[in-house]
Amino acid sequence: MRVDTTGKISLDHIYTSPDPRAYFGTLRELDYNIPELAKPHFRRFIAEYRQALGVPRPTVLDIGCSYGINAALVKYGATMGELYDRYGGRDAHRRTRATLLARDRELTRSHETANDLRFLGLDASEEALSYALEAGFLDGTVHADLENGDPTDEQRAQLAGTDLVISTGCLGYVTERTISRIVEAQDGRRPWMAHFVLRMFPFDPIADTLAAAGYETVRHDGLFRQRRFATPQERSLVLDRLAAAGVDPAGLETTGWFYARLYISKPCT
Repeated sequence: MRVDTTGKISLDHIYTSPDPRAYFGTLRELDYNIPELAKPHFRRFIAEYRQALGVPRPTVLDIGCSYGINAALVKYGATMGELYDRYGGRDAHRRTRATLLARDRELTRSHETANDLRFLGLDASEEALSYALEAGFLDGTVHADLENGDPTDEQRAQLAGTDLVISTGCLGYVTERTISRIVEAQDGRRPWMAHFVLRMFPFDPIADTLAAAGYETVRHDGLFRQRRFATPQERSLVLDRLAAAGVDPAGLETTGWFYARLYISKPCT
């Protein structure tokens, strides 16, 4: 498998298929489960925001949302196990994109009465966004690469009014440039943020950017397993990167898993 500049294997191909079968088929083999671990933290975070700000139906922006996985889990109560079975079961290869979408719409419609969140997805994959929107997981999408350019007027309007910003693994590839452009699109509003970030990626540049915009960032005490290393080469390269960053992998990444930390950023009072 090809590795990217970070030392991780390149999984670009699983984000550009017309439906999520390649995504779940690949990641199931790697025991990818961080959206499931993030789910209770996001739900508590959203509930805290709702209570503190009195917003009955907040808008959640999911950076690097791919096929709307976090929305499916947080908003519609799905589990990663259910989604793995849904898109990677024995009969999945016989289903068409249309039949997959029809089944997903049944899931989203069955939870309509509990629909007290608006999920907006930001991603560079038009195919993944299109599927998530048609399935009903996402209420809106922003197809943009904010690492390499400012949002258009239309994209700024889509991003404006965001209440909370979340992510479960894209930061590191996505940097403070994207975070800064999201904040700037709010025209003075400062959404709360919760990001799960692999230990191999420093969060300091993002924390510094947010501090300059009036935020305070706190790191959660826990650690969260993201997925298994795919190859010995990936393991070796990631351990080298951790060592270069001064991060001790003993008992964590040395056991064969990526680990992430959770960072919570809120406007200073």
